[in-house]
Amino acid sequence: MRLVATILLALAVIAPSAGQDLQGKVVEHTLKNGMRFLIVERHEAPVFSAMVAFKVGGVDEKTGYTGLAHMFEHMAFKGTQVVGTKNYAKEKPILDRLDRVAVQLARLDAENRPQDASRREALAKQMEQLQKEAEQYVIPNQFDEIMSVNGAEGLNAFTSKDITAYVESLPSNRFELWALLESQRIATPVLREFYLERSVVAEERLERTDNDPDGKLYEALVTAAFQAHPYHFPVIGWMSDIRSLTRPQAEWFHRIYYTPGNAVCALVGDIKPSEALPIIDKYFGAIPAGPPPPPVVTTEPAQDGERRVQVLFRAQPQLSMAYHKPTLPSDDDFVFDVLNQIMTGGRTSRLYTALVKQKRIAVSVDSDTSSPGARYPNLFEISATPIYPHTADELTRAIDEEIERLKTEPVPDRELQKAKNQLDADFVRGLASNMGLASQLAYYQLVAGDWRYLLRWRERVRQITAADIQRVARKYLVPQNRTVAVLQPLEASPASSTPGGAQ
Repeated sequence: MRLVATILLALAVIAPSAGQDLQGKVVEHTLKNGMRFLIVERHEAPVFSAMVAFKVGGVDEKTGYTGLAHMFEHMAFKGTQVVGTKNYAKEKPILDRLDRVAVQLARLDAENRPQDASRREALAKQMEQLQKEAEQYVIPNQFDEIMSVNGAEGLNAFTSKDITAYVESLPSNRFELWALLESQRIATPVLREFYLERSVVAEERLERTDNDPDGKLYEALVTAAFQAHPYHFPVIGWMSDIRSLTRPQAEWFHRIYYTPGNAVCALVGDIKPSEALPIIDKYFGAIPAGPPPPPVVTTEPAQDGERRVQVLFRAQPQLSMAYHKPTLPSDDDFVFDVLNQIMTGGRTSRLYTALVKQKRIAVSVDSDTSSPGARYPNLFEISATPIYPHTADELTRAIDEEIERLKTEPVPDRELQKAKNQLDADFVRGLASNMGLASQLAYYQLVAGDWRYLLRWRERVRQITAADIQRVARKYLVPQNRTVAVLQPLEASPASSTPGGAQ
């Protein structure tokens, strides 16, 4: 107990200063082309972390080219007209010819006419030959190697429903090199090896979704919950779309969404803004501005009845359920953060205690308050895995009992305060590292429109009451607002499944 008290006291001292320090230490700079930079000095070590993020993800796609945002993320590491090539002047004509053949092949595949079989075979052989010709000019992984040789760590990227981001940490004396390479791959990327990488992404989908029970169930849940809004689309894309993507499509996508005004760069570490800003202006300021990307106009209609879906798979049963809810900056979204912590925040949380410890009907239980994204109204998701021989039906009933408790019994003051303390401790830990802080700043600047949402979130969470929890539970956690997905072992009879078959 003495150790716990010491930790809580330390957090109490550190936590307030974290927000106060952040408020006064973020240097904001917007280039004439609209690209925004957020800089925080931390001179504890001669390194800095960078996150360059674009407000584009799976939600910005349409049927026919789903997976394009994720595909472009892969291609951003292939280099530029200078990096990754032995001779771009000779490479480019081959890439252009390869594109023409790929576009023809994609059209034939879409039409799928038997009389085109011989034509398709000839084009496939031509494409294979052109890929071999193009390969002789490629310097594989040169972008990564230049970064690594100069001390880069954590070189990576990710694509979500909402954003695409590129991250790395480097010695501070390599800041200008970072600015040169990053600005070039934003402005003039060359999407070499596109069709080879397309096959890699197709295999990634097989591994992480089609042949993975967790991925398969999550995809089924989200596509059932969102029937109109483009959150419906999987980030990795539908397999038929992946296999038909072309380099001209990806180049078009880059022109539309990879504009400076659609980007935020957060830099945290051993950086002096007075020295960094002239370098930033020199390299990133020259990128053409471009028009603003098109908005997402489709909204999800209110759900008017429970939806149930069944996935048959050779794996142990699993349960996922999701309720529609508002996203930031709605007050109810703040409440859901606290509610989420109460329900599954650790081994003393309500659902873990009830399902895993007391009733012993679940191996695990978890929840997420911003699935599958946060730019638009989203889902409060609860997932659990039953212990044999217990079923998803039993888990559903047990979860419903705990949800009913939220509606009918005010959360005790001590339990509510504990949840808030845990959230605040997570907040502080999330800002401790350079990359953690850079990620938070860039993410909320893009998704919330202002990095200061971090500070507002913290203050608002402290104000949440037991009455807020009850009100939100009663309003949103109702059957007609819910989608339930069950992964049922393939060998089992469909009649024995929780949902009673796909609906």
